[in-house]
Amino acid sequence: MFSQELWLENEKKCAVVRKSKQGRKRQELLAVALGVKVGVKGGFLWPPLKLFACSQISSLVRRAALTHNDNHFNYEKTHNFKVHTFRGPHWCEYCANFMWGLIAQGVRCSDCGLNVHKQCSKHVPNDCQPDLKRIKKVYCCDLTTLVKAHNTQRPMVVDICIREIEARGLKSEGLYRVSGFTEHIEDVKMAFDRDGEKADISASIYPDINIITGALKLYFRDLPIPLITYDTYSKFIEAAKISNADERLEAVHEVLLLLPPAHYETLRYLMIHLKKVTMNEKDNLMNAENLGIVFGPTLMRPPEDSTLTTLHDMRYQKLIVQILIENEDVLF
Repeated sequence: MFSQELWLENEKKCAVVRKSKQGRKRQELLAVALGVKVGVKGGFLWPPLKLFACSQISSLVRRAALTHNDNHFNYEKTHNFKVHTFRGPHWCEYCANFMWGLIAQGVRCSDCGLNVHKQCSKHVPNDCQPDLKRIKKVYCCDLTTLVKAHNTQRPMVVDICIREIEARGLKSEGLYRVSGFTEHIEDVKMAFDRDGEKADISASIYPDINIITGALKLYFRDLPIPLITYDTYSKFIEAAKISNADERLEAVHEVLLLLPPAHYETLRYLMIHLKKVTMNEKDNLMNAENLGIVFGPTLMRPPEDSTLTTLHDMRYQKLIVQILIENEDVLF
């Protein structure tokens, strides 16, 4: 049997070996970061070179994290099928059978161009990947379609406008309440539709920040499916009617989870931004309630186009947006 002294001595040797292996792994990692080869025997890195290598590793880690964040937003999107008359022989891209007939032989997805039989369209999975060539504009385009086509987390118009507003407009009095010139707002809209992410909305072109806030609000108003979708509208209104604050907050959270992923992520990003706006209330005079009045009808629209319903629900729309802003750190 081993004595305690022998056991301790053996443990020390094992620790030395483990430390040596760890050191070798670090050495190899540094070498990979630098793009150099280090020999097994006697290989070492000059200390300043080590510091540089460490900075390279940090950069690689950040880059990998960004790549992961950019790529893991795999939003589902249903195909936008429309009856189509094909010229010449065509085969169904789902069942691979011939499409018979002279007119209206099948359907085509207007977003990605998938051609299938009308009956097959009921079985096609929600894997539409819109083709940028088919996306003619940014405004008035379905939100999920837009982010899928551009492979982004949120619509780029939202990111660009919010970035510009936060850079130079958070202290502007009446932010989002004061309207910019309609003609200039339309110019911004056309710039995004024409140039996409290359659209120039800087202060040198549009010095009035209210033009940028107006363009952002217009984007949300023009969505064919509102940011807070038709499917969840009535559930949000019912949640707003709950008198107990804690129960109301819990109900709002449950309905939020029913939003499509692209809508949820865009709403989350917008609420974080609006919370920053309220943090500058002393300068811009805009609190969560005021922003709720502005954004309630902008983000929420009833499924049926009824003026009476809209007027009746306005206070609940305002309350929902106010709750989302005040509790964005809890709800999202």
